[in-house]
Amino acid sequence: MVGVVIGFLALGVGIYLLFRGGGSTTQPTTSQGRLGRTLAALGRRGLGIVLAAVGLFLLASTSFVYVDPDGVGHLKRIYAFEELPRGRIVALEGEKGPQADILGPGFHFIPFVRVLYDYEEFEVLTVPEGYYGQIKANDGLPMPSGMYIAPAFPDDKTEGMLDAKTFLTSGGYKGPQETVLKPGRYRLNRYLFDVRVTEATEATIIPKGFVGVVKSNVAAPGIDCHEEVVATDAARGALTVPLVPRGCVGIWKEPLLPGAYYLNRQAYEVTLVDVRVQTWEYKGGYVKRIIDLSVDQEGNIQQVERQVTEAIPPNAADKAVFVKVEGWDIPLELRALVQVSPDHAPIVVGSVGGLEEIENRILTPAIRSIVRNVAGSTVRVPIKEEGGGIAVPIEYEVRPTRVLDLIENREALEETIEAKIKIEGDKAGVDIREIRLGEPAIPPELLVSRLRVQLADQLSKAYDRETAAQQKRIETEQARSTANEQPRLVQAQIAVKVANQREQEREALGRAERKFLEELAKGQMAQANVLGQDRVALLQALDKVLGSLERKPELVQIVGKLVPNTVVGNSSGLAGAAAIFGSNFGQATREIPTGAGGR
Repeated sequence: MVGVVIGFLALGVGIYLLFRGGGSTTQPTTSQGRLGRTLAALGRRGLGIVLAAVGLFLLASTSFVYVDPDGVGHLKRIYAFEELPRGRIVALEGEKGPQADILGPGFHFIPFVRVLYDYEEFEVLTVPEGYYGQIKANDGLPMPSGMYIAPAFPDDKTEGMLDAKTFLTSGGYKGPQETVLKPGRYRLNRYLFDVRVTEATEATIIPKGFVGVVKSNVAAPGIDCHEEVVATDAARGALTVPLVPRGCVGIWKEPLLPGAYYLNRQAYEVTLVDVRVQTWEYKGGYVKRIIDLSVDQEGNIQQVERQVTEAIPPNAADKAVFVKVEGWDIPLELRALVQVSPDHAPIVVGSVGGLEEIENRILTPAIRSIVRNVAGSTVRVPIKEEGGGIAVPIEYEVRPTRVLDLIENREALEETIEAKIKIEGDKAGVDIREIRLGEPAIPPELLVSRLRVQLADQLSKAYDRETAAQQKRIETEQARSTANEQPRLVQAQIAVKVANQREQEREALGRAERKFLEELAKGQMAQANVLGQDRVALLQALDKVLGSLERKPELVQIVGKLVPNTVVGNSSGLAGAAAIFGSNFGQATREIPTGAGGR
């Protein structure tokens, strides 16, 4: 302000000296006087120029502002003839107070801006990724009765409504705004809008495998919200949950699918519902008795009882269900596969609040009750024949449940339990996919006899296998010994074959010799009938001698020396040979009559 006053004074004096620097109108009488006056006039004009320049500089320095590239200039008027209307915060027509206009980056020339206004600069508002900016308007129209948050701007008008003048002249409401600022950079009038970005303004993330059920506290304009949507079928006996279309106040019937949503948490509450298949285990929480069977060295079966404490796993839905069958209290473990479909997620939230509440308040009590009732009443099983097989065609009977049915007819019990639990799940909007019973902790007294029979059977099978193994080992050893003796066995087999061959050959020779002798005997007999037996004998002897001489010719000379000359008649036939033969053996030679006589 002081600079402005000094500037005005310097400018006024300078102008005065410039235009009034001629001085007195009295004419000088001498040349020296005229020169002095001229110099004085020039001096005053120069001083006037200097003073005017200084005044203009001082005034100009109060008439411009410079805004940084990352800044937003704000003006607050100090001097004005008009006051702000009552209840208003931001001036639209240049009244005193914060101004609706803001200044962008660079130089701005506004006459006496530094005099008439207080200047303030704010940084450009930045909303980071994954967050939204929550807006509160400090000025605007008062909210209607019953409204606690201003309705959202239409999408096509959001950018314009963020301008202060447009907001104040287009019906913007004072107070919290449903509209939020999505990630980005914004130049806003910070006198009008307060924007908050904190951990509480994180974006709503619906992860994969989940849906978001929205409970809205505001209604969008232009939507008919009078007719509510009934979420479940009353004929099923389910809980009746009123749902509303999207944009109305209440629980929306359409859940949000996986993704990122910038929802103002002052206006909307989002509940995540897991729509993946869940496994609920009812396990542990009891002491299990066990009888162990063993076999000593003599083959006697020994039994020892022990106890095992089955603790409840940390992730189990509840402990095992105790059922009473034939007077026995039996812990029965089971597993349930459940799933909430996306369409039923609003029902779950609207009826009980969430899947955990359904598990604890509805389904777990129902499962325990149904399992006890089914296991302790009757079971529908196939009729078996006397041999233990199932009759064909299959026929069923309904009879009281027995303890061993928990093992032998588990599927029949599972089907009955599953059918009944599905009805309870439908009432709460939960799909029961499967019920599977675990291994029951049957009292060991009921199983000892069966275990002993099984063990005896196993011992019998083991004995049979050992016997078969011994026999196999003997066969293997025999095969190995046979392989080791294979060369000698081959030789023996060949010798046997040769002996057999020789035997067959000798038999054939004997048969041939016998045949020959028989035929020879027949010939000799015929010859004896013709010649007489003595002559036949003589001929046979002679034949042998001649055969020997034929084989060994050297005997002829020896015979010639030993045999004396014997005169034989010239008769033909065997006379000569007989004579020689008879002479050699010392028999008397006698003449055989011939036609010519002899010497």
